[in-house]
Parts: sequence; structure tokens; C-alpha cells
Amino acid sequence: MKLQLDKQLILDSLAAIARGAGRPPSRSEFVALSGISEHSVSQFYPNWNAALRAAGLPPYTLNLRLDDRELLEDWGFAVRRNRAIPARRTYHHLGKFDHRTFERRFGPWSQLPEVFRNFAREKPEWADVLALLPAPAPNPSPKRLPNRPPASVPSPALKPASSKDCAPNRQSPSTPLSSKVRHPPLDHRPTYGQPMDFRGLRHEPVNEQGVVLLFGMVAKELGYTVEAVQSGFPDCEAKRQTGPQRWQRVHLEFEFESRNFRDHGHSLTGCDVIVCWRHNWPDCLHHLEILELSSLIKSLPTSHNGL
Repeated sequence: MKLQLDKQLILDSLAAIARGAGRPPSRSEFVALSGISEHSVSQFYPNWNAALRAAGLPPYTLNLRLDDRELLEDWGFAVRRNRAIPARRTYHHLGKFDHRTFERRFGPWSQLPEVFRNFAREKPEWADVLALLPAPAPNPSPKRLPNRPPASVPSPALKPASSKDCAPNRQSPSTPLSSKVRHPPLDHRPTYGQPMDFRGLRHEPVNEQGVVLLFGMVAKELGYTVEAVQSGFPDCEAKRQTGPQRWQRVHLEFEFESRNFRDHGHSLTGCDVIVCWRHNWPDCLHHLEILELSSLIKSLPTSHNGL
């Protein structure tokens, strides 16, 4: 009888925490808020999503690496059921996943129609959903310059050539453009960060993957040894030296900007250090240490052995 009561307590606690958060909790959030240990949960359920299903909750997806196809198909099913593009709140009732999972993968929610259109373009089974999406915005045609009559060229007989006439054109195409000039991006081309030429990395990171690569390049110099990297939260398990012949285990989460940790809805427990390219979260919780790589690499040599 006691085991059955304990199982019901887990389910009731899961439901109560989900109501308060407006979404299924992560395992670490549940342990921190309920006081029920992971071991107690594992006595009844083989994994965390099995416990969520038993409580009548959707799976926790913020830290799962789902296929793009699985996400986009579920979004397409929601459009089909709603007969229109669903808002985030509407998708919460129609879909299986957290809207932040989509935004982390594909960008702003408003871009999903275009992402889905590219995904379903050659798939006739999604024709009804594509018909519910707004027509893609036409590419702006380049502006045409007004026709001008050709400038008259003086006859060499009337105006002999001089050294002044042979002076280089100060408006030649090779003249460097102003730093304020911005060109529209081309579709389906990668973008690069600001040039920095730090060892083998020619440009600054522009996403989380770039942060992971850069940290791997400088981890040893920053006093870290990497034990494991995973797709779930937290991203990395490492050790760092705390004294002579003494090391300590730490958990790292990689983010392009430190504020993304909050925006991605990560648990406030289970992470010790946020490794980021740019620190833009001034009211970050005091127990989270910030490792801002853009500042730290300024004190490191840009190459090894002059290479």
C-alpha cells in the first residue's frame, strides 16, 4: 500500500509543478521543487518521459535532440487541425512539443511557415497544409537606374590628351567601401562572424556550435579537462584544477549568449558554469559562473609556436 501511495504522490507532484510552470518540468526541476529523489521516481518508471506520460503530461523536449522532420510534421498536424497557423498558446494545446524547441532550432515562431514550406515542397501529402500558409513574399526586384543619354565625348582633335586626363579615377570600384555599407544577405548561404583569425578559427562564433569548438581549443589553457559532451542538459562534464594536485568536477552549459540559458528554459540546478561567446545577462543568478570567451581569448596567444 505504501508503494502505491508513493507512486500517486509522484504523479500528483508532477501535475502540480506542471500547472505552476505551464509546461512539463525537467527531472532536475522536479527533484528541486518536490523534494522527491530521482531514485524514487526510477522505482516506478524506466525514464523521465514515461513518468510524464503516466501523469498525463506531454514529453519534456527542451533538451532532447529531435529530428527536424518530427518537429515540422507535428507543427503541420497542428496547422491542419487548427485550419490556420497556430499561435504559440494554440500549439501548446494541439502539438506535442514545447514551442521553445522550435524557436531554438528554426528561429522565431513567425518563420515557421517558411521553414515548413521548404520542408514540404515536394511532399504531396502536405498540400492541404501548404494551402493554409500565406504566400511567400516575392523577392524584391533590383532597382533600375533611369536611362540617361550618353555623355558626349570630345574629339581628340579638339581636346588633346594631357597628363591630367590620365590621372587615376578616384571613384574606381577598388575604392574601399564605407564600414556603414550593408549588403542584403543571399539565400541559402552560410554567414560568418567578424574576422578574428584566432589559431585555426578564422571568424568569431555566430552560434552555440562555434562556442563549443572554441572552448575545446582553449579548455586546457583555461584550466579545464573535458570528461564528456552530450546533447542533453547540461552539455558538458569537465574537471578543473582547484589547487596543487587537486581537481573538481563541474557541469558546463554552452550558449552563444549567456541570456540564452534563461530563454531556453534550462533548469536552475544541474549547471555550474555557462560558457558563452558574449555575456549579456546582467541579472544572472549568482550561483551560475559565466565564462565569456570573447573576453578571455584576448589574453591568449593567437597562434601556437608562431603557426
